[in-house]
Amino acid sequence: MDKNKTKVLMVNGCIRGRESRTWRLAEVFLREMRGIGEGIFDYTQLDLAQMPLKPLTGEFFEERQRFLEKNDRTHPRFDLARQFAQADRILVAAPFWDLSIPAILKLYIENISLDGITFGCNANGMYGMCRARDMLFFTTRGGFYGNGPMEQGARYLKALCEMFGIPEFRCICAEGMDFEPEREEELMAHAVEEAKEAGRVYWC
Repeated sequence: MDKNKTKVLMVNGCIRGRESRTWRLAEVFLREMRGIGEGIFDYTQLDLAQMPLKPLTGEFFEERQRFLEKNDRTHPRFDLARQFAQADRILVAAPFWDLSIPAILKLYIENISLDGITFGCNANGMYGMCRARDMLFFTTRGGFYGNGPMEQGARYLKALCEMFGIPEFRCICAEGMDFEPEREEELMAHAVEEAKEAGRVYWC
């Protein structure tokens, strides 16, 4: 990997794969981003639905605690956390799911949230250790939630950015397609254009 290139990490939490409306939105952005920034970045994509992510329970949790108690963060199980912390820019694609995000994305976050890698603590409290300048979140919601109290997916990721020390967060969203399926293309259109524009100015 070229150290002079921008490290872009895409975390794909679209559980429907290529059929996902959320992934369709992300792909619009990626085409623009790659077309304009070709040669200046290293792109890594994690397809979470294909990864053997494990919850922090039982021996898997106890092993983690033993490493942390010994201040040993070199084990391969922490590779995902180091990769996230060292990325220059973060992209996340995941649908609105049970008022928040899919479990596979929550599992990923649980595994990368590590004191001493993605965040730290001192006498003044918690501070972020990630180098990314921003996180761009792509999502779709079947109903109309807007910024209402039932929308907890984008809110959660924005709060995580504060925890990890990522200064900018942006959400590109289309919603209402299940509530008004006959208007799906119309409802997607604004978010598609927003994704295109974001891809065009991503390297500015």
